[in-house]
Amino acid sequence: MLEFLPDTIRTILAFVVVLGVLVFFHELGHYLAARWRGIHVDVFSIGFGRSIASWRDRQGTEWRLAWIPLGGYVKLHGQSPLGSDEPPDPNAPPERPGRTFHDKPVRDRAIVVAAGPIANFLLAILLFAALFATHGVPRGLTAISQVQAGSAAERAGLLPGDVIVSLDGRRVSRFDQVQRHVQPRAGEPVAIVVERDGREVAATVTPAVRPGTEAAPVGVLGIQGGGARFERLDPVTALWAGTVQTADMSWQTLVGIWEMVTGSRSARDLGGPIRIAEVSGEAASLGIVPLVNLMALLSISLALLNLFPIPLLDGGHLVFYAAEAIRGRPLPPRALEMGFRAGFALLIGLFVFATWNDIAHGSIGRWVAGLVG
Repeated sequence: MLEFLPDTIRTILAFVVVLGVLVFFHELGHYLAARWRGIHVDVFSIGFGRSIASWRDRQGTEWRLAWIPLGGYVKLHGQSPLGSDEPPDPNAPPERPGRTFHDKPVRDRAIVVAAGPIANFLLAILLFAALFATHGVPRGLTAISQVQAGSAAERAGLLPGDVIVSLDGRRVSRFDQVQRHVQPRAGEPVAIVVERDGREVAATVTPAVRPGTEAAPVGVLGIQGGGARFERLDPVTALWAGTVQTADMSWQTLVGIWEMVTGSRSARDLGGPIRIAEVSGEAASLGIVPLVNLMALLSISLALLNLFPIPLLDGGHLVFYAAEAIRGRPLPPRALEMGFRAGFALLIGLFVFATWNDIAHGSIGRWVAGLVG
């Protein structure tokens, strides 16, 4: 898919398509929830900056396609930043009594704000379900295809053809789960259960230290995973499997973030827009299945990111609305202002750090390192 295009053009196109779909569904969630709660939507924009094309529907909503494809937004009627005391915009649409965002009860406002991340979770479920119903769900992802001589796995009696069932009592269904469990346990005994010839066999394996990681030991078993087989599911089963996959990937994402916070995982894994663009281009070159899978994973990441309790994000607004519901009145304007300033500074810091990771440890960094030898 798009493999005939130059790498740069393919990367840009894939990035625009992936980001456009994710942002559209996120903002569509806000839009549909607003319509449901009786709030008028003034503008639905995909992209920022000057409008390339626009039209107005029967409800009076202006739909825009802007020339900077790096996001989008929904402008709700009467909406202004919480705590803002700016004078009314003289060019604003005429007021629609009873359909203004900030005049609605806190419950309705919270529903509208939460609907964006919920839409991204639903998109991930639908994308995974579509893959499972058409391409199939992978099976046998923890099968061992090769055991290295003298490795920890060989000493524990593991054999090619074994399928890893559980580690320390935790069931695993993918090889990355095996790696995630083993890597921080170098030199520590791990209880492993494998399926062999139709029966389960229990053993204890002690991961060895990967050469070159003695300062910060990384555990390895000395095995290679086998190729997966794919089994197509009926639509109902595929939808349930997509829901389970979305929940599983959401949990793994949160665990990975916590590991970065606690220092048990390198913060180099935190990527920003440049890495997303690079991965999108690579996925597009491999075909529609990797691209759709990537889109589902990014949709989950976007939903979780927006639910973080950081002012300026949906999660931050939900925290403010929860405080308003408990107090019976909104937080003081000064508290809202300070919260938004802190949230803005935090988001800028995360953006700069993630972008630096992208440049220093991605293809751009490798290109620069090649230039300087």
